[in-house]
Amino acid sequence: MTERAPRRSRLRRSALSAAAVVTLAAALLTPAAAASPTTPVAAPSAAAAAPDIPVANVKAHLAQLQSIATANGGNRAHGRTGYKASIDYVKAKLDAAGYTTALKTFSYNGSTGYNLIADWPGGDTSHVVMAGAHLDSVTGGPGINDNGSGSAGILETALAVSRAGLTPSKHLRFGWWGAEEYGMVGSKNYVNSLSAADRSKIETYLNFDMIGSPNPGYFTYRYDSALDALFRDYFAGLGISTEQDFEGDGRSDHAPFQDAGIRVGGLFSGADYTKTSAQAAKWGGTAGQPFDRCYHSSCDTSANINDTALDRMTDAIAYAIWTLSAGSTTPPTGTVFENTADVQIPDNGAAVTSAVTVTGRTGNAPAALQVGVDIKHTYRGDLVIDLVAPNGTSYRLKASSSDSAPNVQTTYTVNASAVAANGTWKLKVQDVGPQDTGYIDSWKLTF
Repeated sequence: MTERAPRRSRLRRSALSAAAVVTLAAALLTPAAAASPTTPVAAPSAAAAAPDIPVANVKAHLAQLQSIATANGGNRAHGRTGYKASIDYVKAKLDAAGYTTALKTFSYNGSTGYNLIADWPGGDTSHVVMAGAHLDSVTGGPGINDNGSGSAGILETALAVSRAGLTPSKHLRFGWWGAEEYGMVGSKNYVNSLSAADRSKIETYLNFDMIGSPNPGYFTYRYDSALDALFRDYFAGLGISTEQDFEGDGRSDHAPFQDAGIRVGGLFSGADYTKTSAQAAKWGGTAGQPFDRCYHSSCDTSANINDTALDRMTDAIAYAIWTLSAGSTTPPTGTVFENTADVQIPDNGAAVTSAVTVTGRTGNAPAALQVGVDIKHTYRGDLVIDLVAPNGTSYRLKASSSDSAPNVQTTYTVNASAVAANGTWKLKVQDVGPQDTGYIDSWKLTF
């Protein structure tokens, strides 16, 4: 994962039948309830369609990547021999498993970069489900968690597809990206090289950047409510409550796909942010320490991996691939109430609100009310965001944090089932820190 911007940066960058799996997938992808701690429940039944990925196999790939780095100056960075050897290793595995592979070259900083694209034969090529991870490390270390872990996770999932002889309804594609550590260069090159028609065929892109952090968290991308619900429900079946990823927002290879209008999802186990006491109580590990103390360092070796997190995350990848490739995952459009008027947010000042009036509904609001937020701001860590219901009930969407990235452009899920749907709802936003400015661009409620 690429480095985050400095604290005050104002730079923007932007074994079931196929029919049974389809039915289960459609049921699964109804947006889930609010992201409060989840009561342990039985694992979703659709998980039976996906295999248990042996973590030993994933770790064997990591051991190979470690050996490659050791033999090539201690890293697998863009433009270095260790990166090309890493690509060659992954490609050989996929070629032997029956994938159609293609090396896509690009140039950056005077060196040739490589993306590897692997397509599984069959499936509707007008509906592509794609998973990706960056394969390069920083120059200062072998990059086994960042991001050998994600690369090995999707590699072993791809090999599991071959072993199972999977015949998905949708077309499956996997990608390994180069030069991510220089600002998502490889994935940007790939997305920009596609025609508009080919971009439109990619229905879903899933990104996996750091999934084995030694002091792990369980974070999901929450840009798309259905994809978020897919992962949250899977982990709920394991008795694990996930949180929204803010640390990796806009800093990995999902960003070019999202910028191109492709829906994205993914998982993340944490980088150099500090694990809180509440997170340690929920997930285990050590409070007050980074999720990965070796992030972008020479100690990011094969010893820098939490096997339990790596195992759970890789199984979740397989679950998503099996489920999403089986059939439709697009949630119902629903009824949308939106306010597009700009509202300025005072710097380190009083809270402001933007109102949406809901009419024509019967009964209470849903248990999975979707709150889409688009706030332009130079430092989103300063922002506290609440949804205020017509009866005055307030739902905290976002607390202030040390997140130095700009803008809040995401969808939150709120359990508002105790509140009548009709009436005036408000998005309440307050800037609680100095030096940065912004405004509410738009927001919407989807019932």
